[in-house]
Amino acid sequence: DTPLFLKEVAGSDHNFRLDEFAETMRSRIVSVFGDALASAQVPVFDVASRYTELGEALLPLINPVIRAKYGLQVDSFLVENVSVPPEVEQAVDKRSSMAAVGNLNDYVKFQMAQGMEKGGGAGGMATEMAVGLSIAQQIIQQQGLGGAPAAAKPATGAGAPAPDLLSPADVATALGVAESDVMSIIESGELPARKIGSAYRVRRAALDDYLAG
Repeated sequence: DTPLFLKEVAGSDHNFRLDEFAETMRSRIVSVFGDALASAQVPVFDVASRYTELGEALLPLINPVIRAKYGLQVDSFLVENVSVPPEVEQAVDKRSSMAAVGNLNDYVKFQMAQGMEKGGGAGGMATEMAVGLSIAQQIIQQQGLGGAPAAAKPATGAGAPAPDLLSPADVATALGVAESDVMSIIESGELPARKIGSAYRVRRAALDDYLAG
């Protein structure tokens, strides 16, 4: 609707510029952006990966407004960037870091399974790597990415072998399961372990044999 557009946008302003209208449109879009988020059911943590869905959700919300006001209709809407408050950005970064640690555990489990197919020696190496990654994960937790700080463990020198005795927590981390699951197979006798006082310790070789079986 050209007459309506000229009337509402330019009016009697003979020096009207397009960038002025762009600012007006931006304000209109911002005003309905929250409704678009709800309509597309996109969590704020996933906004950056779901711009296409946001654009599609904005169309039915913004078109009735600008059609009635300016005589325009938007056929497609491309979201290029969404700015969020610093607090939200930090939360997104933290969630991404925690997701990376979870993917690392999946990779460790895959490597251990591959090692079992190639023999006990490879399995032992995979277990050593898993224990090392367990320590690295606890360091990340101490830096605030995984909840309460964990007790510090003594660092091993470059090329030093992994500890021969593992706690149930170490085994749980290596296997990517809950510590209670490890305790169940220890108490059932499936995984040999030595009880020292009230604590259990598992030999690395015993864990390799359990995984190979």
